[in-house]
Amino acid sequence: MYVTVDPDGEPVVALAEPEDCKRFHVAVRGGADAGAVDGALRAAGAGQLDGDGEALVLVAAVRAMADGRVGASWDADFAAMLDYAGAKGWVSEDGASIRAHVERG
Repeated sequence: MYVTVDPDGEPVVALAEPEDCKRFHVAVRGGADAGAVDGALRAAGAGQLDGDGEALVLVAAVRAMADGRVGASWDADFAAMLDYAGAKGWVSEDGASIRAHVERG
């Protein structure tokens, strides 16, 4: 799964391929600068960029965007993804957000 951010015009933040819990990143559409991406994530209540140019995506936002679009095993698959990410240091100490690299294109 990955989070798409289209900050041009009316910002749109969405979750693509929510059933795929084997990968996670943020994909930015267009040539927006970091400020526009950060603003779009914040406006959507989905997270923010950190000082290193990576995204901190809220776990609750991912769950909300996946709601009604995934199967019964998704909660367990997502929990396993969070456990893996946590072991790598990619989950905030409070467990509220997931660190994700940002791909532009």
